[in-house]
Amino acid sequence: MENNQLLLETRRAKGVLIAAHRGAVAGNVPFNTLEAFDAALLQGAHIIETDITKSRDGELFLFHPGQEHNHLNRDIHLETMTGEEIRRERYVNPDNAVTPYGLSTLDEALEHLKGRCLINLDHTWEYLPEVMQTVRRHGMRDAIILKTPGTLPLLKLVEEVAPDYMYMPIIHEADDISVVIEGMDIRYAGAELVFTSEDAPVARDAYIEDHHKKGRLLWGNAIVYDYRVQLAAGHTDDAAVTGNPDFGWGWILDKGFDILQTDWVSGLSQYIAKRKIHP
Repeated sequence: MENNQLLLETRRAKGVLIAAHRGAVAGNVPFNTLEAFDAALLQGAHIIETDITKSRDGELFLFHPGQEHNHLNRDIHLETMTGEEIRRERYVNPDNAVTPYGLSTLDEALEHLKGRCLINLDHTWEYLPEVMQTVRRHGMRDAIILKTPGTLPLLKLVEEVAPDYMYMPIIHEADDISVVIEGMDIRYAGAELVFTSEDAPVARDAYIEDHHKKGRLLWGNAIVYDYRVQLAAGHTDDAAVTGNPDFGWGWILDKGFDILQTDWVSGLSQYIAKRKIHP
């Protein structure tokens, strides 16, 4: 099942779509906060990417699991805490100074972003049934993009609980899963492609063109969450903002990727405008 008209129309209207990785973070404004989302939209983002975790008593919060020490400066695990306890936590800034910003619930974020942008819910697969119950309450079906690794158990879960929501598998190097998805009751909107070399099968022109012919959008990554992990054959935000945007961002866009995830929304937005990149 493929019905991605709104996503395709947004692509045609806006050109390359900028996905803000956990919002736009700078100075005192932390990841995955409503303030980071507002900053990203002001800077030109079209998609907000965010992560989900769950409290011990079942509340869904925006947070990347396992990063409590980095962002809260506390050796805790949110999954072992109640929602009330999590609400008392505060993010720290890069100097480990406490900020006034707390963790938002998924409900709060959806209402905050409703009608303003597309939303990619990442790290949802452990809690996907609960996530979908929350999302459906807000009536935002055509604004939500789900992503999971492209494994058969997760595809079956998506088919079971979210067949009518836009879905993108995360495909590494070579694609052996699209043919499976095409035979399932899944709204196949496109794919996130991860590759370590420029000649990887998923980076080849014919593969990209085939997806486009089928009305699917392709998601590329310029973000660097670990310099040892290549997401787009070394084409990164780091390269772009330190003097070589054509290598960092331009190569990915010239390959025909429709969505580019970045930690530097303002810079990428200016680069796209300067190059007049449009479908």
